[in-house]
Amino acid sequence: MPVPALPRLGLGCAPLANLYRAITDEEAEATVAAAFDAGRPVTYLDTAPHYGLGRSEERLGRALAGRDRSSYSLSTKVGRRLRDLPAGEQPDGQGFTDVPGRVRVWDFTADGIRATLEGSLERLGVDAVDIVYLHDVEDHLPEVYATGFPALAELRDQGLVKAIGFGMNHSDILARLVADLDVDVVLCAGRWTLLERTAYDDLLPVCERRGTKVVVGGVYNSGLLADPGPGAHYDYAPAPQELIDRALDIAAVCGEFGVPLRAAALRYPFAHPSVVSAVVGAASPEEVRDNAALFEHDIPDAMWHALVERGLLDKDVPLPLAAGLPATPAAGE
Repeated sequence: MPVPALPRLGLGCAPLANLYRAITDEEAEATVAAAFDAGRPVTYLDTAPHYGLGRSEERLGRALAGRDRSSYSLSTKVGRRLRDLPAGEQPDGQGFTDVPGRVRVWDFTADGIRATLEGSLERLGVDAVDIVYLHDVEDHLPEVYATGFPALAELRDQGLVKAIGFGMNHSDILARLVADLDVDVVLCAGRWTLLERTAYDDLLPVCERRGTKVVVGGVYNSGLLADPGPGAHYDYAPAPQELIDRALDIAAVCGEFGVPLRAAALRYPFAHPSVVSAVVGAASPEEVRDNAALFEHDIPDAMWHALVERGLLDKDVPLPLAAGLPATPAAGE
């Protein structure tokens, strides 16, 4: 089954589940509403049971209640099944604060995959999602090959899921999975950015050959491409000084052309033809509107060429030149 056409800009819904800091239900709902009302509607919504032990899906479901299901695309993930927390135990937030009394359990059995998806559908308040990813499975590949992916493929064959794939930040493992299996789409975080070309060397050639679509996450590399400087993070850890310096140099070139660094970081992954959407997290309406505006920012081709000429982008990588960018699907297509 073909991957549904996705809006170029998607909303990552982990922050809706109190990622690193708590927000209210009202703030979460307002964030989702802003995604629909932005100048460029942000109507691809990505979530997971892992995010806040189901809280992201619950809040997203309430925010979507009453909306035309055809007006947005929706993805969630399987691999971690949720169960109620035994009495006397404390939940492990894993970066999420104020979480419900639940626990994550790795489960790649056919029954577990189906039950995980059914739990997500109940929390989301929908009959179906468009894409289901196996989530962060790099340490569970034998189970993925034996039961996890076959179970997900069966749900696709039954028409219960439109498209299936994998979501993680290990592009080499994604490349292996795409080469071996009938994967519709992958969500690759942090490996194809202004600062990192890893996916260009391993994953993207396989996706182009196999016809697998790519959704990119982590376009700001954990914040280094959003606000480079002392204390910035890269790949969820303190950024090394050489990367901070390079990000600052890229920002300086962008500034010469009147382009915010984040606008360049958001646009750059679309240089590769397999990339169909970029998912960016937001925890407030202001962040949603800001990302939407950045995506529309005019970026002259000369800026990309200048980055190459100054050694800040490799000469062999593609550039998101205006003439080569794909047309944008209408929201909800």
